[in-house]
Amino acid sequence: MGIPEKIKSIEDELQKIRLNKSTEHAVGLLKAKLAKLKREEETRGSGGGGSHSYAVKRSGDATVTFIGLPSVGKSTIMNRLTNAKSKIAAYHFTTRTVVPA
Repeated sequence: MGIPEKIKSIEDELQKIRLNKSTEHAVGLLKAKLAKLKREEETRGSGGGGSHSYAVKRSGDATVTFIGLPSVGKSTIMNRLTNAKSKIAAYHFTTRTVVPA
């Protein structure tokens, strides 16, 4: 049984399950399995695509993004939490690129 057949069988099973409090866990497990199979299918199926993209393997590390208005202290808090050296100044749009820390 290939990946497309497994995906089809899980989708069929999800269609049959009635969602209620006692089946939430089972539905969650099926959706996770379905997402994993779809990711595997995408990585196997992308042979000669012209798009440039990258993938980051999931691990125990987390990604945190600071979003906010200009000059509210996003770079300052990042520098203090991570010892990064992001440029800080008294004018808007000082940080113009992503600064991984």
